Amino acid sequence: MPKLKTNKGVAKRFKVTKKGKFKRHHAGHSHILTKKGKKRKRRLRSATLVDSADEKRLKRLMPYS
Repeated sequence: MPKLKTNKGVAKRFKVTKKGKFKRHHAGHSHILTKKGKKRKRRLRSATLVDSADEKRLKRLMPYS
């Protein structure tokens, strides 16, 4: 059976934790930041875990993670 290809777009956007969950960054923190409050920008800075409903899809896109 041939090797499976990793989706490179997904590999750049997500990191895998030690327990096999996926870590992601929040959207909306790249531009148009003047109208967003300090508290909102600070919360967007931190990473969060992907929802469990989307994990199966990500595991298929990143087979060797």
